[in-house]
Amino acid sequence: MRNALGLMLASVAAAVVITAVWFFTASRHAELSAPSTVAAAQVAPLPAVKAAPQNAVEFTASIPEKPAAAPQPKCSNPDALSVSRVVEVDTTGGPGFGFEHFKQLDFLADKEVVLTFDDGPWPVNTPAVLKALADECTKGVFFPIGKHASYHPEILRQVAAAGQTIGAHTWSHANLNSKKITEQQAKDEIEKGYSAVKLALGTAPSPFFRFPELQHGPAAMAYLGSRNVAIFSCDADSFDFRAKDAAQIINTVMTKMDKLGKGIILMHDFQKHTAEALPALLRRLKAGGYKIVLMKAKTPFQTLPEYDEAMVKDMKLPATSLRPVNSVVQTVSQ
Repeated sequence: MRNALGLMLASVAAAVVITAVWFFTASRHAELSAPSTVAAAQVAPLPAVKAAPQNAVEFTASIPEKPAAAPQPKCSNPDALSVSRVVEVDTTGGPGFGFEHFKQLDFLADKEVVLTFDDGPWPVNTPAVLKALADECTKGVFFPIGKHASYHPEILRQVAAAGQTIGAHTWSHANLNSKKITEQQAKDEIEKGYSAVKLALGTAPSPFFRFPELQHGPAAMAYLGSRNVAIFSCDADSFDFRAKDAAQIINTVMTKMDKLGKGIILMHDFQKHTAEALPALLRRLKAGGYKIVLMKAKTPFQTLPEYDEAMVKDMKLPATSLRPVNSVVQTVSQ
């Protein structure tokens, strides 16, 4: 009897132990698996992302808001004359420069020089002048004749591409102080000249003007003032159009500059001897301690539409053709 009772109690105890082991084991698995199940249930599914076509993707990190400015070429000549100062001119009212005729505005310091060139653009000579300036990393102001600009627009664009300042010098180099010329004819010479330069360049030139032969007609001067155009005379005239050779030009300019100490130099990129003299003249200016000042206009010249239209009609070649002659017609056999 006792044995039976003991066996029963042992069986019950064994069952209790087995049940307890199963309970704790099952509860442990439940505790380990519950967090992942709950977390998965709490996270909402992400919306499907539709792939954009490649050309619709904007890479904002690699595209700047404004195009970067083109780097300016550095001067390869360590001993170049260069440009020491750039001045901006407000041409309102038509100010005059150059003490030969205008003595009010004395803006140059001692040993400062402004290089100016008239009557271009012209084959061979104007490019040679540009090369001499580029070799010394320096710049000047050019006063082209309208007719010449219409003959050789590609050369005038080279002047602009070199960073030179470009004004105007009438349409046909007429003497605007002549008694034979009317006020209307003087106006036409001025406006046609500017429109021709604008048409050649594809952009407006500076409101800078030099009278042919430095003949300042009072009526024409008043008109230029009303058009807010600065009038240029000079301090030192090279008289290069009279010179027998390059040496004479150099001597004339340097003699005058050493006497004056500063000033606006008048030369002609139309003249062969000027192109030949310029490299040595620039070196002489550098050796003499002279410094180059570049004059720029605050605003461009506003041409008159009627003159622009007339100039387009008078052009022998279509105004839309900006290609130089040598890119259109080339010698392939000779």
